[in-house]
Amino acid sequence: MIANALIAWFTTNGRDLPWRHTRDPYRVLVAELMLQQTQVERVIPKYHAFLAQFPDVQTLAAAPTSAIITAWQGLGYNRRALYLQRTAQAVVSQYAGVFPRDVATLKQLPGIGDYTSGAIACFAYEQDVAFLDTNIRRVVLRLWSDPHAPIPSEQSLRDLAAQQVPAGQGWVWNQAIMELGAIICTATAPKCPRCPLRGDCGDYAARLAADDALLPLPPAKPRRVAERKDAPFAGSNRQIRGRIIDALRESPQSGAQLHTHLTSLGLTLDTAKLTTIIAGLGRDGLVVVDGDIIKLPE
Repeated sequence: MIANALIAWFTTNGRDLPWRHTRDPYRVLVAELMLQQTQVERVIPKYHAFLAQFPDVQTLAAAPTSAIITAWQGLGYNRRALYLQRTAQAVVSQYAGVFPRDVATLKQLPGIGDYTSGAIACFAYEQDVAFLDTNIRRVVLRLWSDPHAPIPSEQSLRDLAAQQVPAGQGWVWNQAIMELGAIICTATAPKCPRCPLRGDCGDYAARLAADDALLPLPPAKPRRVAERKDAPFAGSNRQIRGRIIDALRESPQSGAQLHTHLTSLGLTLDTAKLTTIIAGLGRDGLVVVDGDIIKLPE
């Protein structure tokens, strides 16, 4: 049985990660937002430090936004820090500091979508729910979809994932399938010989059948998994936004000071582009513009 094989593999091979030792929905939320597009090794020390500074949802909701953005340094995608605080504030103001338990209500919180609501319901409340991140999506697609058919829709994949969750074992199942995607069923170099589910995998069987000699296996087809393709980071608006936030963590800056600082980092941009980027940060709630002075929000 696939569920038994996967859970047995996870029990032996799963990494000892700090967020796997809690059922506190606040701590689950912190981990999930930090882990979005950030490597586990970078997240672990930031997770511990962040929770030491903001140990519960009430503390985070009441904290100065500037302190939260400063604590987020090194994780990138600073809007996640804003979403985290806005969610905390909504939980405190609307639910007396107690996170909702059901997925539909969780999705009504600011910044909470299909994945995060499912993760909280499962990892905090141990509900048998299905949700998709990049790793889970890849495993579901390779294991249970027809490798010769067009890639299923997101809803079809979600439905397919929901059919696999074993009753009463949602927490360990979702941890296990996520772990399999992270360390075995990877995007470009899946370690199929080490996979506990290779005998049940449609994608593995199709690639074996396509190779006359059986070994070595042909590389996994990139089209089979809808992996995120990020635009180049160097010189991008995203890089410039991050460098501006980094500078403002130290102290408020004038536009001219920011331009000089960015130029010293080798980033080339004119005043108009800088003004546009700062305006965008302001619309996102990441900075406050007071005349010519730009600072983090209080």
